[in-house]
Amino acid sequence: MARTIAEINEKIKKGRAVVVTAEEVIGIARKKGVAAAAKEIDVVTTGTFGPMCSSSAYMNLGHTKPRMKVGGGRVYLNDVPAYTGVAAVDIILGATAMPDDDPKNKIYPGEFNYGGGHVIEELVAGKDIRMIASGYGTDCYPRKKLETLININTINEAILFNLRNAYQNYNVAVNVSSRMIYTYMGVLKPRLGNANFCSAGQLAPLLNDPLYKTIGIGTRIFLGGGVGYVAWHGTQHNPSAPRTKKGVPTRGAGTLAVIGDLKQMKAKWLVGTSFLGYGATLTVGIGVPIPVLNEEILEYTLVTDADILAPVVDYSDAYPNRKPDVLAEVSYADLKSGKINVGGKDIPTASLSSYPGAVEIATTLKEWISSGRFLLSEPVAPLPGVEAGIKLKALEERPLP
Repeated sequence: MARTIAEINEKIKKGRAVVVTAEEVIGIARKKGVAAAAKEIDVVTTGTFGPMCSSSAYMNLGHTKPRMKVGGGRVYLNDVPAYTGVAAVDIILGATAMPDDDPKNKIYPGEFNYGGGHVIEELVAGKDIRMIASGYGTDCYPRKKLETLININTINEAILFNLRNAYQNYNVAVNVSSRMIYTYMGVLKPRLGNANFCSAGQLAPLLNDPLYKTIGIGTRIFLGGGVGYVAWHGTQHNPSAPRTKKGVPTRGAGTLAVIGDLKQMKAKWLVGTSFLGYGATLTVGIGVPIPVLNEEILEYTLVTDADILAPVVDYSDAYPNRKPDVLAEVSYADLKSGKINVGGKDIPTASLSSYPGAVEIATTLKEWISSGRFLLSEPVAPLPGVEAGIKLKALEERPLP
């Protein structure tokens, strides 16, 4: 049994495509068998909704009269600094950017109530954003200062461009020290008081296509409530991570760089997020369709939470000091049960990503495809796989001359 993306798209156009979520496909295959399910199902939809640093938006503000060059100058959006070193009126706003006057962790633990992710959320929601800009002035761009309100309808382009999203598996964070610690994995209580994880597990996009057989550069996706694309493999893409016999990575592995028109997105799926004692970020909704090209692809989408193992890592010492120590490996079924056992101790668990949100994203994408509103795209190039031999480098510290 084999089919192509073009053939699936023809069925979508005619309203005949069979589309199910990655949660639903498990039960269908158990009931009917893998071969029958693969013949019947055309597309499996996935979803994830969690905090994702390395998210950003780039914008073209439009030219003032007289013209002003903010490139090389400064731009603040609701007091959050944007990067201006691109061109005259192009700027980039990072999700983790913070106002200059935020005390950060000078008052420990810092609250980080407002940052770049919050600005992106408010921009998508259609709210006015206060912009203060300054430039050095040139003969062709004489203006030096500007204070105004902008919103998503008054600027030329607003593009979400995220360098690393949808991590393929991730650490379970714990704290073995005797003090409370504050991390990007949330607040961790002392002496293994809690364990935090962050993945949709069996619904996560890259866990349903673990070897990147269908997801590649150019794949059309659900992004922030609108339509986006996989632009490249994400930063820290690590396909060489250890894997189970079924190809499921047991450590953080693949990542996606994604892009899409911010003007089509919804604030419901792009949410500014604060981490006590750590910083600000953006919670992002992503859904990826998996075309069932053959039985092998269908089998990958049958991954369950019980099949996915994640490493338990101490964030008080092993993580910050780059030690390879792993306290245990636990399944997502255990994590979602509300507790895990590490070294004979039961530890309560909590997820930083929303599984109900992931279900809603996968279901929404299913509806888009079933109604003919969303066609699949043929990747123009694959993501680097295990054969690429990628090894992540640490920053080499060298003395300055």
